[in-house]
Amino acid sequence: MTVSGDSLPRSYVLASLATLVLTVVATVVGLFVPGFYRDAPVLLPQVYGQDLLTLAVAVPALAASLYFATRGSLRGYVVWLGVTGYLLYTYASYAFMTAFNELYLVYTTLLWLTLFTFVGGMVRLDAAALKRAVGETSTRSYVAFQLLLVVLITLLWLSEILPATLAGTTPSSIAEAGLPTSVIYSFDLGIVVPAFALSAYWLRKRRPWGYAFTAVLLVKVATLGGAVLAMAFFMIRDGQAAPVPQIVIFGALTLASVLLMVRLLSSIGPESASPSTASATDTGHET
Repeated sequence: MTVSGDSLPRSYVLASLATLVLTVVATVVGLFVPGFYRDAPVLLPQVYGQDLLTLAVAVPALAASLYFATRGSLRGYVVWLGVTGYLLYTYASYAFMTAFNELYLVYTTLLWLTLFTFVGGMVRLDAAALKRAVGETSTRSYVAFQLLLVVLITLLWLSEILPATLAGTTPSSIAEAGLPTSVIYSFDLGIVVPAFALSAYWLRKRRPWGYAFTAVLLVKVATLGGAVLAMAFFMIRDGQAAPVPQIVIFGALTLASVLLMVRLLSSIGPESASPSTASATDTGHET
């Protein structure tokens, strides 16, 4: 049977379109409505930086990747998943961390929309097809980069957590923000770090899901790293002390992730169909 031109189910396409609309609303309001955010001053550069990167980079990337993914592009599908993962992380952070404001229901809606599309998209991903499309590209640099991220992120957060734990106090970043705990600590140490470690292990063993996780995580870390640099810009503009070593490290990691992402996506042949389309073609069923 002839395969449909659309490689994504209609529900995922509609969810991504709704995500685009709500993300534009959330970022434009956050950036251009004076005094909208009610968070502590120390947190404001972070949300402004996140909004700027999301509006300027993530929104166009999601729109473009969605367009190509619906037309059977494997590259587009991978980027669509990666940007969706970035937005999932972003609006989970907003829903759980930012002070209550008039966009709270928008944040929670974006949380479930991106969770729905990310999980569903990963489930539909044919990791074996992605591995075949990448071919015999060397994996050493990708494994090393992910392990480096595991070490750096872990050391960065433990350098704040362990001294406070031993002293029976609260890390300064939490206390200054007036938060009960850090959602970022929880997400990074509970989800992101284990994901990179597992991805590196699987890729080292040349397992198909190692390729899938690596491709998606590289897109995510490139966008998230850009957001961290945008946060630093707003900190400097606001007159706050910006941690120069962290800026240099995140800048280098962002550049490295972008270069590795481009290299990996370039290794996927332009004729490669999205995993869901390829699966439908192999089995003789419509997508």
